[in-house]
Amino acid sequence: MSEKVLMIALSPTMETGTLARWRKKEGDTVASGDVLCEVETDKATMDYESSVEGTLLKILLPEGGQAKVGDPIAIVGKPGEDISALLADGGRAAPAPAPAAASKPATAAPKPAAVAAPSAPTIAPVSVIAPPPTGHIKSSPLARRLAEEKGIDLRTIRGSGPEGRIVKRDVDTAPATGAPRIAPTSVAAGPSDEIVPVTRMRQIIARRLSESMYSAPHYYLTVAVGMDTLLAARAKLNAGRESKLSLNAFLVALTGRVLMRHPQVNTSWNGDTLVRHGSADVGLAVAMPDGLMTPVVRDAGRKGIVTIDAELADLVARARSGKLAPEEYNGATFTISSLGTAGIDEFTAIINPPGSAILAVGAVRKEPVVEDDNIVIRQRMRVTLSCDHRVIDGAVGAAFLRELADTLENPLLALA
Repeated sequence: MSEKVLMIALSPTMETGTLARWRKKEGDTVASGDVLCEVETDKATMDYESSVEGTLLKILLPEGGQAKVGDPIAIVGKPGEDISALLADGGRAAPAPAPAAASKPATAAPKPAAVAAPSAPTIAPVSVIAPPPTGHIKSSPLARRLAEEKGIDLRTIRGSGPEGRIVKRDVDTAPATGAPRIAPTSVAAGPSDEIVPVTRMRQIIARRLSESMYSAPHYYLTVAVGMDTLLAARAKLNAGRESKLSLNAFLVALTGRVLMRHPQVNTSWNGDTLVRHGSADVGLAVAMPDGLMTPVVRDAGRKGIVTIDAELADLVARARSGKLAPEEYNGATFTISSLGTAGIDEFTAIINPPGSAILAVGAVRKEPVVEDDNIVIRQRMRVTLSCDHRVIDGAVGAAFLRELADTLENPLLALA
């Protein structure tokens, strides 16, 4: 019997996909596990593997076309089978259960199943109260107004007032279910203006970072780090090496080690619980033509600099060619964003969920420094730590940043 092939979520944040290329044509035999087509998601171009068997009777979505998750893209069945009934309903059908690995919804801070991390905790999804099927939601006027401002669905909140009435304190402690409801600004394009379509990657970045900035109360800590010792050590390690170790590899490795000593920073907000991660999975923000991607070095606190450098080189190269798998760019417990090579001295960055902190790294500059009442020239770098105050108190963030700065200034401390 013929059946529809539906668009599935090939990444945790995917809502729509663009059909980049069909790998099968109408009339071809399709076996389970065969690559039917290539789909451009919000982050990369992924292979769509068939979960059905038969003959590709009809392609419903042409190359370059877009479909929402759950929309039909093709029909597979027996050769010569009548598919007019399937075509007559406009190709609409109830979404079938999506394959487990590709379409499982992302929770606040899960560990990707494909990555081995023995010490990482298993994270349960945040419970959401099912909305009542009908009837008025008991809530105070103030609670309704606050929920509207915060973009919170009142149906997801359990009221603590009389007879289950939702009051202000319930809204204050509820996790945001979406971005605040702010009307988009209408911009009139002039005759010489260029209208540029927003890519899926840019849409996802805008939504996720808006939600992060709105829901996570950010605060910022900045220090200037002396880099002479680390740069000298790097020069010695690179002497005679054909492939030079990058400064990013040192940053990821040393940050991972310090994170293991500060579990409160290596923690995710999970609604009514906190998730303290057993491994430091450090993401590195990589600039793309139409946005950012954050490939993740898993368990960076237990890996050497040479190993991390090789991993980063591979991850960054595949990120720029759109070949990263979702588990390779999701789930960082901490993120590093560097604009030093762009000549930026200092900046702040927005936290990348599910992490609760992100380190913004500036350029290394030669600066005059006072030491023992003498002015000397030192190489220094400014770093700014953005923290989620729900998870990381000021003193905790300051202690982490101070130890990280000390470790960057004296890399041997990482061996203590």
